[in-house]
Amino acid sequence: MIHFTCDMCGKVLLADEDTRYVVKVEVYAAYDPMELTSKDLQNDRTDEMQDLLDEMADIDPEALEDQVYKTFRFDLCPECQAAYLKDPLGQTTRLWARFGQN
Repeated sequence: MIHFTCDMCGKVLLADEDTRYVVKVEVYAAYDPMELTSKDLQNDRTDEMQDLLDEMADIDPEALEDQVYKTFRFDLCPECQAAYLKDPLGQTTRLWARFGQN
């Protein structure tokens, strides 16, 4: 039997019991298509490309991948799913943590 655990609260979720929810998040680099001109195509970009490759050689490959595309998958219990839908970016939590009483 497959067992699941809520990734927010840790509650054990069984595949054949209570409703569970799956949250999938995709984070990827957004870009706006550039307009290329004939002048752009005539310029030699060899040095710029080599500089970029040199910079990338010193960066961890996983960090480079994370700059382009990353996915996450979370299992949630019904209570945490409801909380997630109310505040999917965790803005309320961040504000509370930042302005909590000391």
